[in-house]
Amino acid sequence: MDDRNVPPAYDEVGKHDVFPRANHDERARFNFLANLNGYLASQVLPGVATAYEARAKDRFARDNGREPQTRKDVRSCMEADGYYQAWSSIRRNTMEMRQQAGRSLVLRQVDDINTRARALNEGDANLKLDDSIAIPPYVSAVDIHCMPGCYYTEIGPGDVSVGANYDCGLFVTTGGMLGRYNDGGGQALANWLKEQYEAGFKPKRILDIGSTVGHNIVPVAQAFPDTEIIAVDVAAPVLRYAHARAKSLGVTNIQFHQANAESLDFEDGSFDLIITCMFLHETSSKALPKILSETHRLLADGGRVLHIEQPQYEDDMPIFEQFMRDWDTYNNNEPFWGAMHDMDMFQQMAKVGFDREKMSSIGLAAVVDESIFPSAANDDTEDYGRKPAWHVYVAAK
Repeated sequence: MDDRNVPPAYDEVGKHDVFPRANHDERARFNFLANLNGYLASQVLPGVATAYEARAKDRFARDNGREPQTRKDVRSCMEADGYYQAWSSIRRNTMEMRQQAGRSLVLRQVDDINTRARALNEGDANLKLDDSIAIPPYVSAVDIHCMPGCYYTEIGPGDVSVGANYDCGLFVTTGGMLGRYNDGGGQALANWLKEQYEAGFKPKRILDIGSTVGHNIVPVAQAFPDTEIIAVDVAAPVLRYAHARAKSLGVTNIQFHQANAESLDFEDGSFDLIITCMFLHETSSKALPKILSETHRLLADGGRVLHIEQPQYEDDMPIFEQFMRDWDTYNNNEPFWGAMHDMDMFQQMAKVGFDREKMSSIGLAAVVDESIFPSAANDDTEDYGRKPAWHVYVAAK
C-alpha cells in the first residue's frame, strides 16, 4: 500500500522536552481523528463536487434563471444540500474533537508541562515578554481554528497550555504530512533560502512575524545557525512554549518577542529578510495594511519580504474551488480568510511602498518526512506527487 494514503500512527510524532506526553487512550483518540480526517478527504469529499454538479447547480439555475457566477452563488445552493451539510458538519466536528482531545491531554499534565517550560525559559534573554501588549480584536474575537482560548489565553502564571495544545494536535490535523515535528513547511522555506544564498542573497538578520510555536522558523534557524533571527507574536503563552521548544531542539539563535505586528519597536531598515507564514489571513482588513507597512519600513535595501499563504481567489480559479477553499471563513473560525484571499496582494504591497517590478511569487510544497513516509524515498516525482501547498508572495527592496 502507498503509505502516503495512510496517516502515520501518533507514536511517530516528534517529541521534545516540552511536548505533551500522551497515554494509550489519548494516542488512540488522535489516531482515530487522523484516519477520520483522511477518510473524509479521500472518500467523502469527492461527493461534494458530485452533489454540486448533479443537483445543486441545476437547482440554482432553475431558481435564478442563470448559472452560478461566484463562490457566493455556489454557497447559496450548496448550503441546502444534504450531502454537503453532512460532510461540512463532520469536518467541523473533527476539528472540535481534535481541539478537545489535545486540550484534555494538555490539562491532565499542565503543571508538569509548565514546569518543564519554565526550566528552559527562566533567565534566558532570548525570551522577551511585554505584558503591556494588548491583544488585538481580530485575535480576541474568535477562537481561531476552534482552539479554546485562541492563542493568548493563560490559565495561570507562566502558562504554555495553548501552545502545547496547538503543537500536539497539528500532526493529527495534517495527517503527518508536515513531518514528525510539523516543520515540513519551514524546511521547504529553508531549502529555498539556501538556493537564494547560492545566488548571492545572504540575510544576516531575519524577522518572523506571527511565529506561534515556531514550527516554520526553527528549520530556518537550524539551517542558518549564524543568522540572528527575531520571532514575534502577540501571545505570551505560545512564545513561552516556542522558546522552550526551540531551546529543547538545540536552537539558540532565535529571540522570541511579544509584540503587535501593526507597530513593531525595531529600527527602520534593520532586517534583511521578513517572513509571515499563514498569518495574514488571521488578521483583519484594518490590520493588514499596517502590518505590510511595517514590513516595508523594517526591510533593509536589498532585502526581501516573503508572505506565505494559500492561493488567492483569482479569476482563473474555478468558483467551486473558491467555494471549497472558503469553507474556513464560515466554519473554522477564520472570519478574515475569504476577504484576505480576495485581495490582490501585489497591489496591497504596492500601496505601502514596494515596487511592483520587484515583486514575484513562487509555489512551495512541504518537505516530506521519509522516516514516516518511506515510499517517498523511492518516489521519482519531485514533490512526492503533491502540488505546492503554499503560494509565496515575494517583494524586494
